[in-house]
Amino acid sequence: MRLLIIGTLGGQLTIASKIAMDKGASVTHADSIDQGLAVLRSGRGADLMMVDVAIDIRELVEKLEAERIHVPIVACGVTNDARAAVRAIHAGAKEYIPLPPDPDLIAAVLAAVTQDNRDMIYRDEAMAAVVKLAQQVAASEASVLITGESGTGKEVLARFVHSRSQRAKKPFISVNCAAIPENLLESELFGHEKGAFTGALARRIGKFEEANGGTLLLDEISEMDVRLQAKLLRAIQERVIDRVGGGKPVPVDIRIIATSNRNLAEAVRAGTFREDLMFRLNVVNLKIPALRDRPGDIAELATHFVKKYSEANGLPVRPLSPEARRALAVNRWPGNVRELENTLHRAVILSTGAEIGVDGILSPDGARLDSSRGTGVAEQAALAAEQVTRNLVGRTVAEVERDLILETLRHCLGNRTHAANILGISIRTLRNKLNEYSADGAPIPPPHGGEMKGAA
Repeated sequence: MRLLIIGTLGGQLTIASKIAMDKGASVTHADSIDQGLAVLRSGRGADLMMVDVAIDIRELVEKLEAERIHVPIVACGVTNDARAAVRAIHAGAKEYIPLPPDPDLIAAVLAAVTQDNRDMIYRDEAMAAVVKLAQQVAASEASVLITGESGTGKEVLARFVHSRSQRAKKPFISVNCAAIPENLLESELFGHEKGAFTGALARRIGKFEEANGGTLLLDEISEMDVRLQAKLLRAIQERVIDRVGGGKPVPVDIRIIATSNRNLAEAVRAGTFREDLMFRLNVVNLKIPALRDRPGDIAELATHFVKKYSEANGLPVRPLSPEARRALAVNRWPGNVRELENTLHRAVILSTGAEIGVDGILSPDGARLDSSRGTGVAEQAALAAEQVTRNLVGRTVAEVERDLILETLRHCLGNRTHAANILGISIRTLRNKLNEYSADGAPIPPPHGGEMKGAA
């Protein structure tokens, strides 16, 4: 994590920077806005700025916006002046920290603002296979293409790959190709020289140079204009870039990770994506399953998010009730992990009592999740599974597992895919179990209903 501190505050910010360095951050100091901008233009970059509240934060924000530099700001002051804090927040600061600095508060702000979580939270077999492949390719220099629906965690996986690579101690720089206007993306990626275009007040280093030695994440690469794709292809092939308005190639040493929620092969056929670039990016493809296809991860992620947002809001960590867990398990999650995270964030804040009940598991429009999902078959299967497990004493684990699988399959009307999703196992594991039970003479529900048969 890279921290840029602007101002002095009589040495108090120096103390804050030492605390930040003890927490693993690299720290750069600047005395003024102009010096701070020079640092950002130079390619040294920053993930967070801590700024003396006496400095004109509004002016800083305006200058950052004029040069399209996006870095969160935390204002700092030597007094608990509420008006100064309000002014700073209104000017564009994310937080206000009173000084002298509290080590725990500094650590919390660094974690909250940067959200640099390099741990993958998973349990499902489908996701475990993706993470295993990610670990295998992390140490290589191969370009990686991460695909999956929006909200599945593509950037989290990209950071995971970087953190386990030989470049882990170098920068990880992310560019959202879909969020930056087409006419500005070239400058954002490759930088520009002073006077290259209207508003280019000084030379600015682009993301390629900022990521030098490390990893560059091109998020939603499919949204990039075809013309710019040609320049990107040259940068990847020849490891040199040309700044906008520049006449001298600049060598770069980076690893490329790209993400897309679209099918790039289809984009190639449609003529909106270069085939040669797709092959360059897609040396290794990590395809993240949708959350509905890895149901075993739901409970694990839910527990993680409850803990995360309880601690962030100063609330006790309360368990999810069985009914709440059931509502989470049978929801389809069209927004994937991002939707699950937002749902649990709301639940932590809105729930009262000793546990988080189903009444706190709300959709964005405020409806109860279990009353708005419209998945009757899945709900029946979950309830059936609960009934099967009520009386466990005196029975073997294998017997309980068999009855749970078969009863769930019945209530899914023989649909193997639905049953596997509810049970949190792969379709292959389910078929193997059914073949095993069939060989023992157990009646197996056939696909799509009908009479019991002795085979899966």
